[in-house]
Amino acid sequence: MQVMEKLTEEVRWNLSPLGNGDDDPVFTEEQEIIKKHADQFVQKWKERRDYVQNPEVLRESLDEYEYLHSHYGTSGKEGYYFWLRTMQDQNNAALKARYQKIHDFSIQLENELQFFRLNVGKVSEKNQTLFLEFPGLLPYKHFLKMLFREAKHHLSEPEEKILNFKTQTSYEKWIKMVSGFLAKEEQEVLTEQGTREKKSFSEVKGLIDSTNKEVRDDAAKKLNEILKKHSDSAEEEINAILTDKKVNDELRKFVRPDSARHLSDDIESEVVDILVKSVRKNFDIPQRFYALKAKIFGVPKLEYHERNVPFGKIDKSYSYEEAFALTAGVFEKLDPEFSSIVKGFRNHGWIDVYPKAGKKDGAFCVYWLKSQPTYILLNHLGKLRDVTTMAHEFGHGINNELIKKKQNSLNFGTPLSTAEVASTFMEDFVLEELMRGADDELKFSIMISKLQDDISTIFRQIACYCFEQELHKEFRNKGYLPKEEIGSIFQRHMEEYMGESVEQSAGSENWWVYWSHIRSFFYVYSYASGLLISKFLQSSVRKNPNFINKVKEFLSAGTSDSPKNIFYGLGIDITQKEFWEQGLNEIENLLRECEVLARKLGKLK
Repeated sequence: MQVMEKLTEEVRWNLSPLGNGDDDPVFTEEQEIIKKHADQFVQKWKERRDYVQNPEVLRESLDEYEYLHSHYGTSGKEGYYFWLRTMQDQNNAALKARYQKIHDFSIQLENELQFFRLNVGKVSEKNQTLFLEFPGLLPYKHFLKMLFREAKHHLSEPEEKILNFKTQTSYEKWIKMVSGFLAKEEQEVLTEQGTREKKSFSEVKGLIDSTNKEVRDDAAKKLNEILKKHSDSAEEEINAILTDKKVNDELRKFVRPDSARHLSDDIESEVVDILVKSVRKNFDIPQRFYALKAKIFGVPKLEYHERNVPFGKIDKSYSYEEAFALTAGVFEKLDPEFSSIVKGFRNHGWIDVYPKAGKKDGAFCVYWLKSQPTYILLNHLGKLRDVTTMAHEFGHGINNELIKKKQNSLNFGTPLSTAEVASTFMEDFVLEELMRGADDELKFSIMISKLQDDISTIFRQIACYCFEQELHKEFRNKGYLPKEEIGSIFQRHMEEYMGESVEQSAGSENWWVYWSHIRSFFYVYSYASGLLISKFLQSSVRKNPNFINKVKEFLSAGTSDSPKNIFYGLGIDITQKEFWEQGLNEIENLLRECEVLARKLGKLK
C-alpha cells in the first residue's frame, strides 16, 4: 500500500509551469496583466474601422489578437492551473470557488473582446475578397473565412451579449437540473460479491455490464426505476432546451437544426449527410454482431441492457511502466517523433496516472493556450483497456504538439469533426500490437471488445444522430413532445441499428433521459467521422508505411483549413461515399474474422 502511495505521488502532474500553489502571488499579478493587455487591445481597436478596410492594418490587429490568445487568453495560467486542480480534487470547495471566480473574470473579458470578431466578420463582400487574396493575411486566411461564414448568423454586439448571458438560464440550468437529480440517486443493488449495497447512479450503470446475469438484471431494474422517476422532469427539460434551440436558430437564420453544429465544426452539411447515409446503409454490420453475440451467450435475443456485456476474460495486467513502454514502442515504429513527444510528457511530469480519492474518473488530454503544456489524466489500474486508453489520450497529445509546432494560436485546435482521428489512430495500432501475442481465446475476447467499441462509436452514435434529427423535426412541427413520444422515437432508432437480436426491453424507452450527448446538439456524428477517417488512415499506413508522413501533415494542420480541403490536399475526398465505406469495410473485415474464430473455437451455441 505504501508503494502505491509513493508511486501515486511520483506520477501526479507537475503544475510548476503554471504556478507553485494555491496562494502563488504570480496569479494575483497575472489577472492584472491579462486585464491590462485586453484593455489595451479594446482601447486601440474598438472605435477604429480602418482594420476592416485596409488589409495591412487588419494584419496588425490580427497579430496583436493572436498574441493575446497565445500568451494570455482570458484566464491565463491561473485559470488552467485551478481547472486542473479541480480535476485532481473534485470535492474541494475552495478550489471550485477559486476557479469559478476566474471563470467569471474570463467571461467578462470575452464579452469585452467580442467586438473584434463581430466587426471583422461583417465587412463588405468586396473587402472580404481583398482580405482573403492579400498575401500578408495568409496565416489567418481560414480563420477569416470562418469569421465571414459565421457572421451571416451573427446578431448585433448587444444582442450577442444577451444570448451569452441567457444561456445559463435557458439551457445550462435545465441540463444541470436533470443531471443533478440523477447524480443524487442511490439504489440498493446486488453486487458482484453477492451482497446488497447502496450504490450511486453511475455505479448502478456500471453494474449493468456485469458478467453475472443476476447482478446486471438487478442493476437494469433499478436503473429503469430511476429513469422512470425522473422522466417527467426530463420531458420538461428537453422541451425547454429544444425551444431555446429553435429560438436561437430562428434568430440566427439557420435552415436546419444541425446547421449551427456543422458550421462550428467546419464541415459541410452535405458531407455529414453522406456519412450518415453510408453508415445507415451498413446497419447490417451491428445487426450481425449482435446476432453473433446472442449465439455465443446462448440466448435467442440479448436484452437491451445486455448488449455491452463483455465476453470471456481479459485478465492480463500491465503496470504503468509496461503499458508506457509498449505504447511508446508502437509509436516509435510509426514515427520516432510520436515516441519522442510522449516521452516528453512523462519526463516533464505532465501525466497524472493513478486513481485517487476525489480525482476525476475516466481519462482526458487537455490543452488551453499554445504557450502552455499539454496535460493528460489517466486512472491506470493495469487492465488492457487502460493500455488502449493511454494510447488514445497520447494520440490527442501528439496531435496537439504537432499543431503547436506549425500553427499560430488562431489555428491552434481541431474541429470536432476530426478531433477523434489522432486518438483512435494511435489506439488501434496499440491494440493490434496487444493482439499479436495473444492466443485464440484472448484474441477472440479482444475482438469482441473492439467490435463492441467500434459499433458503439459509429453505428450507435449515428442512430442517435438520426434520433436527434427526428426529435427536433417533430418538436418544431408540434410545439411540444410528451415523454412517451420521445421514448417511441428513441426506441425506433435504436432498433434500426441493433436489429432483431436485441430486445427493446420495457424501460429502455426512457434511456434517453440520461444520455448527455443529445443535450449537446448533434455532435455525436463526430465520433463516427473521427473513427472512420482514422480507419482509412490506418489502412493506408499498413499498405504503405511512408503514408505516415501524410498522416502527420493532417495532424499538424489544426484549423488552418477545412477538414475537406486538408484531406483533399492529401489526395483524399471525404465528400464521396466510397471514402466512408472503406472505413466501414475495415469493421466488417474484423467481424468476419471474429465469426470465423468463433466457429473455430466452438463458441456458437
